[in-house]
Amino acid sequence: MRIFVRDNNIDQALRFLKKKMQREGIFREIKAHAAFEKPSEKRVREKAEAIRRAKKLMRKKMQREGLLPMPKPKERPARPGYAPRPTSGPIADSTARPLIT
Repeated sequence: MRIFVRDNNIDQALRFLKKKMQREGIFREIKAHAAFEKPSEKRVREKAEAIRRAKKLMRKKMQREGLLPMPKPKERPARPGYAPRPTSGPIADSTARPLIT
């Protein structure tokens, strides 16, 4: 696994590395190997994970079929340094197609 550091920004590279490791399940694997897990505990955990996955699939299927309401979209905070696009005014009007008379 390679992470490139841009502009000597170590903090950003570490955040990216952590996110990549989280996605690949490395932290979960390290935690699993930290201590011995009894076979009975492993069966219970795997069964609970399977039930959780099945419920999630069923919920998504019911949402697609319209039996359950779709989840509300999360509101994202405004990114610093980016101004929202104007909805009216000279800038917004300049992007509209000109009228041909």
